Amino acid sequence: MKVLVDTSVWSLALRRRSPDREGSIVRELGRLIADFEVAMIGPIRQELLSGIREEGQYLALREKLRAFPDMRLESADFEMAARFFNQCRAEGVQGSNTDFLLCAVGHLRGMPIFTTDKDFHAYSRTLGIKLHRPPKK
Repeated sequence: MKVLVDTSVWSLALRRRSPDREGSIVRELGRLIADFEVAMIGPIRQELLSGIREEGQYLALREKLRAFPDMRLESADFEMAARFFNQCRAEGVQGSNTDFLLCAVGHLRGMPIFTTDKDFHAYSRTLGIKLHRPPKK
């Protein structure tokens, strides 16, 4: 099963050093990559590539991320993202447009979201989206 990977997980994996407590997240991303289970959307790619000051680092990361083609987004994805934004706002839950787009894509395609962003727990309670959790050892 494909898993949508959020920027927060990619960021942990791309750091030079990850604390031990984050190691299980990085290992799980490695497993998902090895098993060809990673799904990417363009807005996550954009977040990952934004703010890189060194051109060489930008080009190297861009090249690595090209191994993960973007899922094609449809009008229904954006419409559902707007609906999720409105639903969460009515419940007092705030979030970014990218977060709600990730939720919409996951919901419409039956894919869990792999994230370390605590906001997704509130989205899950409000919207019923599925979250991917690394297996406990």
